[in-house]
Amino acid sequence: MPGKLRGCGVKNAIRLREVAGVTLSQPSVMECGTAKALKKWVENGLKPAVGRTGGGVSSLTIYGHYVCRTRNHRKGAKISEHGKGKAIDIGAIKLQNGQSLSVLKDWNKRREGRILKKAHRAACGPFGTVLGPDADKYHKDHFHFDTARHRSGSYCR
Repeated sequence: MPGKLRGCGVKNAIRLREVAGVTLSQPSVMECGTAKALKKWVENGLKPAVGRTGGGVSSLTIYGHYVCRTRNHRKGAKISEHGKGKAIDIGAIKLQNGQSLSVLKDWNKRREGRILKKAHRAACGPFGTVLGPDADKYHKDHFHFDTARHRSGSYCR
């Protein structure tokens, strides 16, 4: 999948619709390593964090996946991991009973916030970069997970 900007594109891209029994709100384009990290997080992080709350996890509300752009859409910035098929943004977790855990609305709530924070922490490891509401103004309403590797290990905020 070629990109419009230099440095963008995904070699051997896949379009993921579901992972580990959890539906994605939109088909999401990424490279295989990102899909594997997402599967690991869903199975070992998300599902245990949610547990039986609302009957368990049903789907993920995807805010972003592959798009050829710079980091935070800033002119002159480096190419985003989204532009390499190595990132996914998640805005909410839908439960089997129809309830939704919204990153924006529920992050600071007592019960829902605990679940979201536990799921967010669990992404650190499977993903190289994990950002959420406490990271910066660009991530107030979603989790950003990418598979970039950093010399000092995973970057999680």
